[in-house]
Amino acid sequence: MLTKRIKRLSPYVPGEQPQDRSYIKLNTNENPYPPTPLIEPFLKSFDIERLRLYPDPLFGTLRKAISKRYNIDISQVFVGNGSDEVLAFAFYAFFDSVRGNLIFPEFSYSFYPVYCDFYGIEYRKIPLTENFTIDINDYLVEESSCGVVFPNPNAPTGILLPLEKVTALMEHYPADRVVIIDEAYVDFGGESAISLIERFKNLLIIRTFSKSMSLAALRLGFAMGDEGLINALFAVKDSFNSYPADLIAQRIGEIAINDTAYYQAITQKIINNREFLSKALKDLGWHVLPSKANFIFAGKKGLKGEAIYKGLKEEGILVRHFNTEGIQNFVRITIGTDEEIKTLIASIQRLF
Repeated sequence: MLTKRIKRLSPYVPGEQPQDRSYIKLNTNENPYPPTPLIEPFLKSFDIERLRLYPDPLFGTLRKAISKRYNIDISQVFVGNGSDEVLAFAFYAFFDSVRGNLIFPEFSYSFYPVYCDFYGIEYRKIPLTENFTIDINDYLVEESSCGVVFPNPNAPTGILLPLEKVTALMEHYPADRVVIIDEAYVDFGGESAISLIERFKNLLIIRTFSKSMSLAALRLGFAMGDEGLINALFAVKDSFNSYPADLIAQRIGEIAINDTAYYQAITQKIINNREFLSKALKDLGWHVLPSKANFIFAGKKGLKGEAIYKGLKEEGILVRHFNTEGIQNFVRITIGTDEEIKTLIASIQRLF
């Protein structure tokens, strides 16, 4: 009964969400702090009569709020059901194998090859440098490619590609091929490339409400780029599902995008805890990659990443391990609250 297509799929595997006990969850890069308190009065006063009507398929008020927040035009903003859906629409709209392979980092967001397999897009993974950084020259020597996509900061490494390097990539990459920068973690110390979208019509920035805005359960993401790219995303969206973002999600997104002071405050807490944890692990002899995300990527010589993961899980602490050649001796650790990070450090000192 199944098609050949479904038999070829290798689905994305999300971070585990075990229910057998209470865990300190440092494995899925969720924000340890609640979203803006301004959401609560909206929910308490919401008129359920409004639920009988379809939501705005153009996301008008939310797109307007996003455009104001980032000082761009509303025509340069698209909204979807989480950044994963926005990415999926973008892969469909902009990448095919007629013009060559899609290229992205060897160690990167593991949903990228899943989208490629789903849509039948040929791809090539570009190795990182020995320091786990992206070398833009490796993306410019590719003889034939249909586009580029990478997270910035990268995941799972957390390493940022500086804006001047992003600019250099855009200056030398073919202008008729789209470059997608997945900025899911940029608020935690990176510099966004939003300022480049006026100059480069082939640049698409994708963001999420899940990380810095503490709204992972809401499933809301957005893209920013040239109006032509945005119109293409709307065409894909309206060929699949005209209403991917519901009424409540759109309104909560608008509230969140406007409360910059609250989110700047909790983001700074996460940055502080990241630096505290990084220093503590380095002092214990661990190798910690320089992160500008809400997580760190770390390992210790002589220890297998799987052993670190299993040992901490027995302690009631979840971290993420990738059983992938080249990074199998690292673990990715989401930055938690002060108390969670102190508990983690104490467990690491005791176990390893």
